[in-house]
Amino acid sequence: MKISIFEFMILFLKKIGWIVYRIWFYILVAIPIILLFPILVLFTISEKGYPYFFWIARNIWANFILYGMFCFPRIKREEKLEKNKSYMLVANHTSMLDIMLMLKVSKNPFVFVGKKELSKIPIFGFFYKRVCIMVDRSDARSRTAVYRRAQRRLGQGLSICIFPEGGVPDEAILLDKFKDGAFKMAIAHKIPIVPMTFYDNKKRFSFTFFSGFPGVTRAKVYAFFKTKDLKEEEKGALREEVRAVILSGLQGKF
Repeated sequence: MKISIFEFMILFLKKIGWIVYRIWFYILVAIPIILLFPILVLFTISEKGYPYFFWIARNIWANFILYGMFCFPRIKREEKLEKNKSYMLVANHTSMLDIMLMLKVSKNPFVFVGKKELSKIPIFGFFYKRVCIMVDRSDARSRTAVYRRAQRRLGQGLSICIFPEGGVPDEAILLDKFKDGAFKMAIAHKIPIVPMTFYDNKKRFSFTFFSGFPGVTRAKVYAFFKTKDLKEEEKGALREEVRAVILSGLQGKF
């Protein structure tokens, strides 16, 4: 189907805007890291320094990116996190902005469990390797090592964040199937699961290159799922209950 010159120019200008918007995101990611590099390195020499690293990531880095992208966070809560308590944080995953929005949701320091491939991103990857729990999902030994590292971090009073879809789903899928890891770990360590829905990050900055635009980015934190009385064989039922809550959010109103 042929398009008019006017329609062609509109599409061309949109693509230029999307390219600029995407480049601008990576500039915003890099600037605070470069400016604060010595301090960030200092706080990652030892795991004891992680809470200070987290404070910078949450209050400076995440804000710099979200507000710099004109993506304004708006958060509703059915239940609040208690200070000095460990949780398992889970949400749907559709965007790099999910990292920044998760940081805005939780004042309690937490550690991301994420895919190994992110460590290859220049500048960001340097610290990602130092502070996150990386998993190679194709390697059974890597998946086992995640549990040991998570146990140590929980023992330090931190929380854990996992996007249980196990990666970024096809954008046509509203919410992919959940993996067991987050729920097995939460039951093993008797920590509450904090489900949340991220409503707008796919529209604001999806993984499709020619896409995205500024606006409000909303998150809803639901009532927590207690795990202290659950056994490992109940992880499947727990997984589906949590997924149903997050899915209902995506299908309903904020």
